[in-house]
Amino acid sequence: MARLSIIVPCLNEAAVIVEALCALAHLRRQGAELILVDGGSSDATSALAGPWVDRVLRAPPGRARQMNAGAGEAQGDILLFLHADTRLPHNAGSLITNAVDSGRVWGRFDVEIEGQHAMLRVVARLMNLRSRLTGIATGDQAIFVSRCAFRAIGGYPDIPLMEDIALSRRLKSLGPPACLCERVTTSGRRWETQGVWRTILLMWRLRFQYFLGTDPGRLAARYGARR
Repeated sequence: MARLSIIVPCLNEAAVIVEALCALAHLRRQGAELILVDGGSSDATSALAGPWVDRVLRAPPGRARQMNAGAGEAQGDILLFLHADTRLPHNAGSLITNAVDSGRVWGRFDVEIEGQHAMLRVVARLMNLRSRLTGIATGDQAIFVSRCAFRAIGGYPDIPLMEDIALSRRLKSLGPPACLCERVTTSGRRWETQGVWRTILLMWRLRFQYFLGTDPGRLAARYGARR
């Protein structure tokens, strides 16, 4: 079985990082490599993570830079990019390797969003449907890709926002994604903290502006200001 490298970018995730990494311990026991890439945390994220990962890297802040740094050090044949607040299904390792062995060089999972607000279930359904129709994946869906394909397209573009969309566009040139029906579970804290409807409208607006060609740096500034 191809060896899997799981790359977790993080920034100030001390409150959740041990729980997140504990959930991946069974994949490490099965031979997966686990790399945490810290983007300059001011809390104890790196220290807490140390016993639970194969290596801790430090990189300039920004998910694209952090994930590229992790990919550059990874030894696995398949790279899985996983947000710290996203949980995989228990059999994720076999699902991913089976998808790649079947001929797909990249893919993603369906997503479920944890939270109390009923709209979060609607948001997740729309994300999954949109992804199937467009072949575009989001970071919350746990994107995986063969290391050869990742290198062939030059990795994540060095942009501060919409890096997952840009990566998907590059990967689509190599073939359509494997859209796995099994679900990852991601935290709804971003939506609930900032307001569910407010966050939905903001992300739709930013995504639409990105497709119209607005510079990702400007979008990141707007996103940060709204947060």
